[in-house]
Amino acid sequence: MLDKLNEECGVFGIFNTKAEETSQLIYYGLFALQHRGQESAGIAVSDGHQVNYYKDEGLVQEVFDPKLLNFLNGVHGIGHVRYSTTGGTTYENAQPIVIVSSKGQMALAHNGNLVNTKILMADLESQGATFQSGTDSETILKLIAKNTIETGDVAEAIKLTMGVIQGGYSILLLTPDKLYAFRDPMGLRPLIMGKRDDSYVFASESCAIDSIKGDIIRDVRPGEIISVDEKGIHSEQIETGSTHICSFEYVYFARTDSVIDGLNVYEARVNMGHQLFKETGRRADIVIDIPDSGTSAALGYSQASGVPFSKGFYRNAYIGRTFISPKQDMREIGVNFKLSPIRGNVEGKSVIMIDDSIVRGTTITRIVKSLRRAGAREVHVMITSPPVKYSCYYGIDTPDSKQLIASNKPVGDIAIEIGADSLSYLSHAGLNSSLSKAGLGTCMACFDGKYPVPVEEST
Repeated sequence: MLDKLNEECGVFGIFNTKAEETSQLIYYGLFALQHRGQESAGIAVSDGHQVNYYKDEGLVQEVFDPKLLNFLNGVHGIGHVRYSTTGGTTYENAQPIVIVSSKGQMALAHNGNLVNTKILMADLESQGATFQSGTDSETILKLIAKNTIETGDVAEAIKLTMGVIQGGYSILLLTPDKLYAFRDPMGLRPLIMGKRDDSYVFASESCAIDSIKGDIIRDVRPGEIISVDEKGIHSEQIETGSTHICSFEYVYFARTDSVIDGLNVYEARVNMGHQLFKETGRRADIVIDIPDSGTSAALGYSQASGVPFSKGFYRNAYIGRTFISPKQDMREIGVNFKLSPIRGNVEGKSVIMIDDSIVRGTTITRIVKSLRRAGAREVHVMITSPPVKYSCYYGIDTPDSKQLIASNKPVGDIAIEIGADSLSYLSHAGLNSSLSKAGLGTCMACFDGKYPVPVEEST
């Protein structure tokens, strides 16, 4: 089992002004979002009359080649990279999901997770609906299709659907002649709007818009429904309450060069490093990072403390999701292949090691052992988030709380178990302070168990 909270999904869409390289632009956008999901990838495009699509299990560059991208010839389109939070890793669960109703074709790409899927599916099935996948995404699409038939208007159907679905979501919906983008009323999952020449672009992170040389316009607001067609762009806002962007977007998930709800991810992580030193005051010979999400925070800690930053590990970039270690006694070797200590930098030294989180505690235990073998005299582990004690139900694949080490043991016992000389977590107040420039409030349910959307069905 992996010892990280697993990625969610990534969405990318473009309403193009001309039928040139639409699928290629979506490909590059998805490639920039690959860190958000490595199980499957898909693209759906429209030529203004018909939606064509292709999706499969695998990384973006494994699923698509130039010949296939040329086949997906269209003016407008959406794409998706997936990590499963509901439903297994199968072709049927890959996205975009495409259906044909009496009102025409619809394709949907979804980042997030609902907490009332079972109830909604049961209601749709009682009305004769059938499902091809095990995802909440198909449930959302079937609801929109049903409401479109009843109202005759897709935007109104989306509004009605948003009134009954509960959880975190950022969604792109493609019809033959329009592109829709909408975000849950609490803003749990991110969604950014940009422009490339005269074309409107939407993505889970700003880095994907940057990758195609687009300009960022703004974040899609919580509860906002945006539609784009040949006549231009239209926005409608449904009623919202308090907002809660997922704090783990800044701690771990998002790329360092992204800006989410007004806060640069790099800046947020540097702030976390500053706060860690402010709270602990610990000094050592060097500060090292566990790449990549711990790097910016380690630099921040070094800036605040004056302790020199040094690279502690070589990260093997050629080991991806297919690298496996089937036997228990081989797992530690597998960790060493991915992260190899740089002996000359750590030998004989007191080391502060910065990481973003501890989930089960298995991987960080092996990493601390590897530093000891490389000659580190002391290993002080610093974590840029509070202890992860609760499961997430809004789009992050979190283990059951029984498997979360911080849910079952005090910090001192965890330090002993992972073999560290000391262990420090960033406080809730420290994380809030680090994210104070974000335009939304933050969800910290995985740290404090205060769920902004009730999760009775999922517990």
